[in-house]
Amino acid sequence: MRMLLRPGTIFRNDTKPHRVVSSSLCKKNLSSFSDNGENREGNNNNRQVINSICKVLESGPWGPSSETALSSLNVSPQPELIISVLRRLKDVNVAIDYFKWFERRTELPHCPESYNSLLSLMSRCGKFEPLEQILGEMSVAGFGPSVTTCIEMVTSCVKANKLKQGFDVLQMMRKFKFRPAFSAYTTLIGALSSSSSNDSDKMLTLFQQMQELGYEPTVHLFTTLIRGFAREGRVDSALSLLDEMKSSSLDADIVLYNVCIDCFGKAGKVDMAWKFFHEMEANGLRPDEVTYTSMIGVLCKANRLEEAVEIFEGLEKSRRVPCTYAYNTMIMGYGSAGKFEEAYSLLERQRSKGSIPSVIAYNCILTSLRRMGRVDEALRVFEEMKKDAPPNLSTYNILIDMLCRAGKLDSAFSMRDSMEKAGLFPNVRTVNIMVDRLCKANKLDEACGVFEEMDCKLCTPDEITFCSLIDGLGKVGRVDDAYRIYEKMLDAECRPNSVVYTSLIKSFFNHGRKEDGHKVYKEMMSQRCSPDLQFLNTYMDCMFKAGEADKGRAMFEEIKARGFVPDARSYSILIHGLIKAGFANETHELFYLMKERGCVLDTRAYNIVIDGFCKCGKVNKAYQLLEEMKVKGFEPTVVTYGSVIDGLAKIDRLDEAYMLFEEAKSKGIELNVVIYSSLIDGFGKVGRIDEAYLILEELMQRGLTPNVYTWNSLLDALVKAEEINEALACFQSLKEMKCAPNQVTYGILINGLCKVRKFNKAFVFWQEMQKQGMKPNAVSYTTMISGLARAGNIAEAGSLFDRFKGNGGVPDSACYNAMIEGLSSGNRAVEAYALFEETRRRGLSIHSKTCVVLLDALHKSDCLEQAAVVGAVLRETGKAKHAARCW
Repeated sequence: MRMLLRPGTIFRNDTKPHRVVSSSLCKKNLSSFSDNGENREGNNNNRQVINSICKVLESGPWGPSSETALSSLNVSPQPELIISVLRRLKDVNVAIDYFKWFERRTELPHCPESYNSLLSLMSRCGKFEPLEQILGEMSVAGFGPSVTTCIEMVTSCVKANKLKQGFDVLQMMRKFKFRPAFSAYTTLIGALSSSSSNDSDKMLTLFQQMQELGYEPTVHLFTTLIRGFAREGRVDSALSLLDEMKSSSLDADIVLYNVCIDCFGKAGKVDMAWKFFHEMEANGLRPDEVTYTSMIGVLCKANRLEEAVEIFEGLEKSRRVPCTYAYNTMIMGYGSAGKFEEAYSLLERQRSKGSIPSVIAYNCILTSLRRMGRVDEALRVFEEMKKDAPPNLSTYNILIDMLCRAGKLDSAFSMRDSMEKAGLFPNVRTVNIMVDRLCKANKLDEACGVFEEMDCKLCTPDEITFCSLIDGLGKVGRVDDAYRIYEKMLDAECRPNSVVYTSLIKSFFNHGRKEDGHKVYKEMMSQRCSPDLQFLNTYMDCMFKAGEADKGRAMFEEIKARGFVPDARSYSILIHGLIKAGFANETHELFYLMKERGCVLDTRAYNIVIDGFCKCGKVNKAYQLLEEMKVKGFEPTVVTYGSVIDGLAKIDRLDEAYMLFEEAKSKGIELNVVIYSSLIDGFGKVGRIDEAYLILEELMQRGLTPNVYTWNSLLDALVKAEEINEALACFQSLKEMKCAPNQVTYGILINGLCKVRKFNKAFVFWQEMQKQGMKPNAVSYTTMISGLARAGNIAEAGSLFDRFKGNGGVPDSACYNAMIEGLSSGNRAVEAYALFEETRRRGLSIHSKTCVVLLDALHKSDCLEQAAVVGAVLRETGKAKHAARCW
């Protein structure tokens, strides 16, 4: 890029004019532009020229037509002209184009004041993209930005809250060997110190640069730095700066001590705050009201109320006029500790000394009452408050929040109306409180009403307003309404963040609209909203819960591709999703990968991994993890015990399962029906029915209600033990306890009754199941068809058989054999033979007994040809069995 100025002598002192000729000329000509009563006519002409130039420059984008228009003005090129024009312009790019054109036209270098005017314009516009180019040209020309310009550039960044940009401006000046002004450094350090972001490293860098340039730090500068480091909790660095200050022979003043007491105290270093308090007195500095108030606040926050009272009493004795701030802080301390009588007493004491309690004091009490949920008492204090101080907006917000939390929504609306009557109008915080609380109380229509009533002239909804409403509507299934609020958010030019998109996607997935959820994600990408790890974890979880295991895996890989390090929750979601999708075998490898990556497992992560190990049969590993949890200080929950007990019960390690069951009870863990059911199922399957009954009895004694799974486990055990009468009594108990039987329940009973050849009774339950609107499964059909056929009820068996096939069912070998035998016994040999052939075509095995029964029926019916076929099959079956025995 061509430099605008020709090379010249380079100077690094930016406080003096360096191009003596051009700078002096510029100053001389500038004086002629000042309207001081002399040459008034010439000045008017100059102003007209400047107006004409600005009109050309502001008429449209720079181009050949702009250059032609400027040339046609026939203005004599003067350095002061460009300075005046630059002071009027508002577009940096246009200014630079004019700057270049002026140099080409005049073939003269620009003076320092011209460059400083250009930098001032960049400061006013907040656009520093061309800064490197401009500073480079100034460096070649041999001069730098003036002190005023340097300060102006940094100040503009601070006012726009673009602190990083301000930092970059100073670093760019250093790059070209310019000396930034002392005030520029101190202004930026002060802003960084007050910033909510952690910028202490930048502060330290700037401080070290100041020392390199030979600037002498002041006590005020050290105070600012110490405040910044202490606020971030970097106590050691703050103390190092304090030692450095003392070594520089600078004496700490009362402001520094107050900052140290406040900041170190808030960082939890109460003893250190005490040390500064006493050191201050030892150095002959008398603590002021700020000192006492800070110390009282620190002690109250640390729950050292007695010491705070001692400090407060010391302040009272040394002051004739009560310190309102100290009273407010002490009242807040009493309120936070729940000592409201002491707080009220202090209010009276303040009033008796001629000092009327302020609205802040009352707000402190109301805030503490809100934390305790003492609504009625808060309303009483509110009425008393009106006698001393008129409530402000914060007062009403506290009360509205409290009433909404307590579910007193009508009272909250009344309080809002009272606020408006008092001449105060709801701000965005008021609206946010009401919308959020109404959404949480499922009063969505009222929340939408509050949102719609917002007067944009008085307050505009912010991202919290939109987010609360979108989340509330989405949770109750009003996802279309939630999306409309999102569209309003875009129309209001309020940029949605990842929290808003998380809420939208979660709502769509939770209500079965996964495709819409994916569209929201694409829209998020098109809006250039960067997802955070929490969002990606939630999105992955939604995919797995929607059965999209492959997409869930892909999202886990995307997390890594985006530069995030998967945390314990990422792995937990992946493992849990794979377990649900039937890939429990992969959990073992993922678990150890998770530990290798340094993920710190929490209770939830342990529970998911333990459940995965149990489901894939690695119960020993799960047991080891349970013990590891205890060693690492994580208390196993009901979920932890439930997974391991169920895993042990399924592999018949019932004594160990029962030991864990007793251990959980001894720890006071509230066991649920699922754990009891696991044990009942386990004991029942191995025939330990008496112990299963004891577990059921204990379950009911604890006030729990057995669910259908519990009853099914017990019924199955009784049926397998052929205690059918006990099973029928158990079924009756199930119905008496108003537990609705399901398909599995009826299937177990039908199977059990058929086993003991009570086919007609089984058919009664079959019909009852259908009356309940339940569709029998393949096992139930097979069991019932076989039972009816063996009982000789061929008509019903045949009807069920045809219905089963008509519904798409596929009868198995047992079903066909039962039907063939039943038809043969009922003298329906031809139909039996037709089923015999169908069985052979399907490749199903035919029992020897079935062949014998069919053969006999065919001989009786004189179906000799068919009988020959059956006989051949019977002989082949016999040969096969003989060969198998020989082998």
